[in-house]
Amino acid sequence: MRDTLTSNLNPEQLQAVTLSHESALILAGAGSGKTRVLTSRIVWLLQTAHASSQEILAVTFTNKAAKEMLARLSASVPLHHAMWVGTFHGLCNRFLRLHHTEAKLPANFQILDIGDQLSLIKRLSKTLKINDEKTPPRKIQHYINSRKDSGLRSGAISPSTPDEKILLDCYAAYEIQCIKEGIADFAELLLRTIEVLKSNYGLRTHYQERFRYILVDEFQDTSLLQYEWLKLLSGKTNAIFAVGDDDQSIYGFRGANADNLRLFEKEFKLKHIIRLEQNYRSQGNILDAANGLISYNKNRLGKNLWTQKGAGEPIKLHAAQNDIEEAQHIVNQVRNLKRQGLSFSEMALLYRANAQSRILEHTLFNANVPYRVYGGLRFFERAEIKHALAYLRLSAGIFDDNAVLRVINFPTRGIGAKTIEMLQDAAQIHNYPLMEAIRKNLVAGKAGQALNHFSELIDRLQLKISGLVLSEAIERVIAESSLYSFYENEREGQDQLDNLNELINAASLFQTESDTPTIHSFLAHASLEAGDYQTSSTHSDSVQLMTIHAAKGLEFDTVFVSGLEEGLFPHDHSLHEKTALEEERRLMYVAMTRARQRLYLSYAQNRMLNNQRRYGIRSRFLDEIPEALIQLTSVHQSLQHSGTRIAESAVFPSTNKEWAIGQNVIHPVFGAGEIMNVEGQGETTRVLVGFKNRGAKWLAVAYAKLTRI
Repeated sequence: MRDTLTSNLNPEQLQAVTLSHESALILAGAGSGKTRVLTSRIVWLLQTAHASSQEILAVTFTNKAAKEMLARLSASVPLHHAMWVGTFHGLCNRFLRLHHTEAKLPANFQILDIGDQLSLIKRLSKTLKINDEKTPPRKIQHYINSRKDSGLRSGAISPSTPDEKILLDCYAAYEIQCIKEGIADFAELLLRTIEVLKSNYGLRTHYQERFRYILVDEFQDTSLLQYEWLKLLSGKTNAIFAVGDDDQSIYGFRGANADNLRLFEKEFKLKHIIRLEQNYRSQGNILDAANGLISYNKNRLGKNLWTQKGAGEPIKLHAAQNDIEEAQHIVNQVRNLKRQGLSFSEMALLYRANAQSRILEHTLFNANVPYRVYGGLRFFERAEIKHALAYLRLSAGIFDDNAVLRVINFPTRGIGAKTIEMLQDAAQIHNYPLMEAIRKNLVAGKAGQALNHFSELIDRLQLKISGLVLSEAIERVIAESSLYSFYENEREGQDQLDNLNELINAASLFQTESDTPTIHSFLAHASLEAGDYQTSSTHSDSVQLMTIHAAKGLEFDTVFVSGLEEGLFPHDHSLHEKTALEEERRLMYVAMTRARQRLYLSYAQNRMLNNQRRYGIRSRFLDEIPEALIQLTSVHQSLQHSGTRIAESAVFPSTNKEWAIGQNVIHPVFGAGEIMNVEGQGETTRVLVGFKNRGAKWLAVAYAKLTRI
């Protein structure tokens, strides 16, 4: 057996694969071959007759991982349909189909996806006469799913506030409606399975005796409810083979509980914790840097990655003057590597927040470098950006039908599908564009009144932005169209708000780069960036852009991690909470260990963030990497990086005599403020103004209509 199945395993992998019938925790470091260990363990159990197919239960976190495992298994052993391999939700669905009577579900019960669930909640909200502005349907959806993920039915909850009473009433009505229609959402699958196993001793005992070997992938990502499901399936004779890495637990916001690893060790009285520390992915310097960083986390089981590949290149660290220069530096490095023969597709640009992709995309586009946003949409393709640009088109008097249809009922204003159909029919009969049909009152009654309100909104926007420079016009459009308030009320709308602020930043940059920074030229620019073939996801050789969360499980020859500043990475929300800060550090560890050969890190002395110029200090994570492993750029070497905030005047020293730091000014929209910094000369001059009520903003003085006091 050693000559075939186990011949390519290192000693620790071999120990894990050939364990006797006992529960064990396999601490599998990044790039240590955990998938090989999992599949080899199953093959070994089958080939050595330790277990039959029907005695094995293998749990993964994604359908992709389940398919990959099945493909690897089928190449080694004949698989039987009796083997249960799948995700938590997939396996619970299989269980409930088999035992629908015990679960009190119809045999052919339907599963609600997120969209269908939201539609049902909207109907119930309307029936219950809930104010959807004060209590948006998405907020109700989040409440229901989060309570189910915590194992709570509506009857087990006591509302603590009047607002929660509204949410709870909707949850109770939702449960009744689901029972009436014989449907189940995703969260219901796990919760209903647990309830059946708890209440039915016969079924619970049957599955405990059947699944003698339970194997779990990515154990660090399990929630408390998923861990409870595993415990219910574990009887007196089960062996749970849990593979995970507490150093890569980065999904706390989704309910993942890294402490499940310690709970498992304690509650199952484990004899073995096997550490897979030999890394087959990265060069030694990258691993030593990652080890040094993660050692600052105190709440970990502990391991140290190593490799036989050699040290490799030092880690490159660049300190940029600002976010624009940082992006340009990264793109220059990308182009240099391409000239050396590396493919674009083996280069990944990683960032903490989605909104950070905008400046990188812009710089890649200008450099004619093809790119792809992995696991998400390119900046100008994101829904909230399309909404804002549609309002901008209409505000500028560009009344194309696509723009009208995109925002006519977003945010919702009582214009339903039937009203839109009536409008389209009337417009077609008279051969009018939709906006003209609205203004000619071709739709009568209540529907016509709702359409008139939309037309009045567009008229107001046209007046509000008259005379404003581009960035100010966009900010006004986003605010007056209620896009800001809509996403502020969304439970998980922060990414969309960040992106809308980035759109304003994009307009500010466009003002400095374009000879004609008008709304029309900016809209054309946005369309070109969104539609250019070079940035198409189908381009065969494209630089990969993604958030670090999306990069989990992937690897690349070259990795760039940008935006390494306090408040950005680690994120503001984590700075005063130890557990959150440790998760941020694990996220950085994940980012670093995606790299095989080259790792580039960078930060900016100042950047536009949330529509404000921020002056920050470099991330503490950079100081936690052993200094001997880092190669500083020549620019970086000339800058202080002791961890103290750099004075604004040192970042952009001003020689402009017309505008000076400390000068008081008035802006027609933002009000009174004080100049904090000055950049450029003549027509290219920009000033950073700290406004009393609107924060700090960079303005191009050629367009900003500033008045000196």
